[in-house]
Amino acid sequence: MSLDFNDMPDIVIEFLNYMLTIKNKSLKTVSEYHYDLRTFLRYIKVIKYNANENDFKNIDVKNITIDDIKKIDLTDLYGFMSFASRELENSAVTRARKVACLKSFYKYLHTKVKLIDYNPAAELDSPKHVKRLPRYLNLNESINLLNNVNGKKNVARDYAIITLFLNCGLRLSELVGINVNSIRGDTLTVIGKGNKERTVYLNQACQEAIAAYMAERSKLKVIRDPKALFLSERKTRISPKTVQYLVKKYISAAGLDPDKYSPHKLRHTAATLMYKHGNVDIRALQAILGHESIATTEIYTHIDDQQLREAVRSNPLASVSIKQKKKNNENEN
Repeated sequence: MSLDFNDMPDIVIEFLNYMLTIKNKSLKTVSEYHYDLRTFLRYIKVIKYNANENDFKNIDVKNITIDDIKKIDLTDLYGFMSFASRELENSAVTRARKVACLKSFYKYLHTKVKLIDYNPAAELDSPKHVKRLPRYLNLNESINLLNNVNGKKNVARDYAIITLFLNCGLRLSELVGINVNSIRGDTLTVIGKGNKERTVYLNQACQEAIAAYMAERSKLKVIRDPKALFLSERKTRISPKTVQYLVKKYISAAGLDPDKYSPHKLRHTAATLMYKHGNVDIRALQAILGHESIATTEIYTHIDDQQLREAVRSNPLASVSIKQKKKNNENEN
């Protein structure tokens, strides 16, 4: 993935390169910041310079100057957030990302390169959004999914992919980025968010699935990307889109709704199963998943209905019922 910022003003290009090279943000994050800032500056062109809103996606923002940016105040920022909600139909999560982007951009202008005297984004509030319990497969559904990985081609590859998702909780980007030399015995090295490297330990199921796939891979006469572990039909590194497709395919084969499950939901599944059945400490789970904040890990440690039932049943007062009370009263009389 390569990024092209040539449609942006120089100061924005400098900021995006700073985020990419100095702050070490991922390509995905910087790409989202690029999109958000371009959208923001197009909005500014509409409200302050009478650009044609009907041709919003083609509004040129390269001529925006630092003097133009200095004229933007907190009211403009909130106006943009309203526009994102009303016209762009952005969810609270997407708008929160835009707020984070604007805060980073203005902080860079104010404290790093000192091009503005006042930072209006410092007072910009992020929209609140309701945290929903992550969707995941239970243990039986997970086993059923693995049992439904079959077909005429790439079965060993696909089984290894599903096994790694369900056992290790990998992100999609981490899985497609695995190289053959990333595996050493029972350890796997992956590159996570922010280009941070971490070690993932492979259990027996993962080791056996990878070994079976490697045996099939070794039979290939031509490999165009020999470093890549998982290969596509063209014998190059498998793409995220292909992995998403095959996950949906096997989800359907297992009798589950493909619209409700994705590679990321399999990551939720791995985290939930480890926490629920493996008695994994939340700090250990944080390390396994590669979360920077423990707060992110906490969403995976949700408690299901059965656990809630058992918690209530285990209350020492559970056996003290009104029937028992009446019986005791009768005996006393």
